[in-house]
Amino acid sequence: MSPKKTKQIAAGEFKAKCLKLMDEVQSSKIPLIVTKHGKPMVTILPFEEEAKVFPFGYMKGRMTINGDIVGPIGEKWNAEADD
Repeated sequence: MSPKKTKQIAAGEFKAKCLKLMDEVQSSKIPLIVTKHGKPMVTILPFEEEAKVFPFGYMKGRMTINGDIVGPIGEKWNAEADD
């Protein structure tokens, strides 16, 4: 979890205010820890959409081309050979 501050609430109180608390977590982006008898049981986190990755250009700047990638390489070959 990120170093953001968190809030804690008892399970009974969470049960009574569940929908309101979920809205608060989503709007404030502050996680909520639900406790039972003082022991942390679950963490409620805000949902965050993943950034969409488009297939064209997403690798830009991550590769380098060394040399000619379309020119002949000096090997002789015959596509119709029965080797």
